[in-house]
Amino acid sequence: MEQSNNEKHLIVVGGPTASGKTAFAIRLARHFGAAIVSADSRQFYREMNIGTAKPTEEELAQAPHFLINSLSIEQEYSVGDFERGALYLLDELFQKHNIVILAGGSGLYIKALCEGLDVFPEVPLEARNLVEEEYRQKGLSFLQEELARIDPDYYKEVDRQNPHRLIRAITVFRASGQPFSSFRKEKKQARPFTPVYLQMH
Repeated sequence: MEQSNNEKHLIVVGGPTASGKTAFAIRLARHFGAAIVSADSRQFYREMNIGTAKPTEEELAQAPHFLINSLSIEQEYSVGDFERGALYLLDELFQKHNIVILAGGSGLYIKALCEGLDVFPEVPLEARNLVEEEYRQKGLSFLQEELARIDPDYYKEVDRQNPHRLIRAITVFRASGQPFSSFRKEKKQARPFTPVYLQMH
């Protein structure tokens, strides 16, 4: 008999750097006898220690921690890799515990784990290079006007001052013939746990 999702809870501790997330996550982990999984993309890397507010050795010893110092900056690692790896890890942890703590910093990584990523088509490198060249020649206003023309829905919500976001959306449209907004999920993916969000300030 399958267990209900409601029996497994992922307590997501979010908030800015130096907001007390680490200490609070450790208190929760000790209270519930739970493990802590990091969703802070800078804490994954062994070589990144400045400005990342990584837990100290003393803090790491107070509760089981996962996905801290687990990678080298030489390794390629995407948010999709995190989603797959963290889901596999949670599956193992939830076999022993009903509660796991997710200590977050990176909103995209938290969303990927709790709701799933939107799936976009593969974009040929040449197509992206072409749009980047147009940006270099014609500037940001060209990207803004082009996106407003081909995908007004996404244009309303995107950060229009961020050329990388605009280039990505235009490239997806040119490669697929479909607007970028059409690939974004309306529905969250089912997860075998219930997220509980706590925001530190």
